[in-house]
Amino acid sequence: MPRRQGYALLIALVAGTAALAAGVAFAGSLLFSGSGTRSQQIAAPDPRSVARTPAAPAHSTGLWLGTWAAAPTTGVIDTYNGSDLTRRTIRNVVHTSIGGDAARITLSNLFGTHPLVVDHATVDTRPVTFRGAAAVTVAAGGQIVSDPVLVPVAADADLVVTLRTPTAEGPVTIHPGTHQTSYVEDGQGTRRTTDWRYLTAVDVHNETAAGTIAVIGDSLTAGTGSTLDANSRWPDVLADRLHGRYGVVNAGIAGNRILRDGRGVRASARFDRDVLDAAGVKTVVIALGINDVQQFPQETDPQRIADALRSMTRRAHARGLRVVGATLMPYEGFRTWTPTQNAVREQVNELIRAGGIFDSVIDFDKAARDPYHPTRLLPAYDCGDHLHLNDTGYQRLGSLVDLPALQHDRPVSDQF
Repeated sequence: MPRRQGYALLIALVAGTAALAAGVAFAGSLLFSGSGTRSQQIAAPDPRSVARTPAAPAHSTGLWLGTWAAAPTTGVIDTYNGSDLTRRTIRNVVHTSIGGDAARITLSNLFGTHPLVVDHATVDTRPVTFRGAAAVTVAAGGQIVSDPVLVPVAADADLVVTLRTPTAEGPVTIHPGTHQTSYVEDGQGTRRTTDWRYLTAVDVHNETAAGTIAVIGDSLTAGTGSTLDANSRWPDVLADRLHGRYGVVNAGIAGNRILRDGRGVRASARFDRDVLDAAGVKTVVIALGINDVQQFPQETDPQRIADALRSMTRRAHARGLRVVGATLMPYEGFRTWTPTQNAVREQVNELIRAGGIFDSVIDFDKAARDPYHPTRLLPAYDCGDHLHLNDTGYQRLGSLVDLPALQHDRPVSDQF
């Protein structure tokens, strides 16, 4: 499917393929995962014990790799014009990086205060099961990974993951501001949304790709300022350049910080869940720190930011992963900018460029700044608020990444 092809075509295919898809998917689920239990409600295990990277089926030479992800960010009371949370159908539209011959999904109830019941789930109309059952109950604070389902997943294409929640209560775990149009259907009709609900990962069974690249960042990684449904975030650009050699998953959260909770759990605390536990991860890209500098309370010690970044690198090294990091871009003209905080940003960049924090560095600052006014973004890249980029700017960031530097088979330094 072309990159910008809309949701309408997918919906048009549903009626004609649903019956055949159900039979094929059921058989495929047995082929990949065995018979399993048939209970109608399954309590989700502790999320720390959920295996995100189990071995591929014994008959297969492929691997389970992440093709898409979204970090769970917050919980909201999800009402619209007075409608309640029950009897809803959620159609999360996501964009893949690599393809495969089967898929599995991760559902999260991280911010829920009640069990989440999903009584029907599909991936592009193919029914999904959870330990052999069509329905699943995810405990408050928990997550669960589905059984594999045989469904062809195209690379660089929109994918629809549909969830029906008959008795949802309390806060809904979402990733807001997705820059992607999804849909929610309830008793009042179907409405558009730019939140992803409950869905936090799609993995594919792939026989050719080498692994997954997991990117953790803030709004500049999540794509604030980019065009709706254009899939022009810089990790999307990176995925296009890799041509299927690696999956790319985006764990960016707008407003996220390293050292403090705020918008989303602090990056240092969510690092394992959102990055290190991604299916098939081989390389980590870290693009964080600007919100620690510019958000209140503002961090005034550049060494604390650098030390936190170094600590994240060590944790990735302990898993045998390579780590690539980015410098912090300028933001003069944004409402929180001050000369003092700009000096903190520049000192963080000096520490990053000096080495000893990451295995290699992407100099976003150098590429995005105005050469005639280096404390500001280049006007051609500025979305208008002087902090975030437009599509041209994100294209530039995605083109900067040195592809050989991402290769996980390079030796990882132990000097950090």
